Amino acid sequence: MGLKHDYNALLKYMHLLESGKTISFICRHYGICKKRLGKLWYNYQMKGVSSLLQTKYKKLTNEEKCKIVLDVERNHLTLVQTSIKYGVSARRVQEWLRIYRTCGVDALLTTKKRGRSPGMGRPKKVQKPETELERLRREVQELKTENALLKKVKALVEEREARLRAIGRGQSEN
Repeated sequence: MGLKHDYNALLKYMHLLESGKTISFICRHYGICKKRLGKLWYNYQMKGVSSLLQTKYKKLTNEEKCKIVLDVERNHLTLVQTSIKYGVSARRVQEWLRIYRTCGVDALLTTKKRGRSPGMGRPKKVQKPETELERLRREVQELKTENALLKKVKALVEEREARLRAIGRGQSEN
């Protein structure tokens, strides 16, 4: 399944904007998000056609995160401007700013591992060696359970056969 708005469609929107159509008009007629189109238009004006190509966000080091946050704080950049300038998600920058403003620069420098921590989950059972008597008792219990299950199955089969005989349908002779 392809993208709803591929490169050719985005280029078409940029040409429509250049010809004087409004962002609202394009959004209504082509079903593209107004915020996304505004960001694409800004990128297109700054960087040209190459900005319309799909780009992957890069993984940044903690020092780069600090540099970005400090640039936002010093130069009063918007999230969109920062996102375009550094090629990172605006939501990610917003999260870094929240961390910076509440916990300081040190919190940005510490990397939190993703995923489930090793201590989580069901605690492991400590297996102590079984004595011969314990092993035999366990086996006897397993055999009793199996025997009870087989008796139950046999009773159900006999009950079913009795019902079939009662309504005149005997067991087939295959």
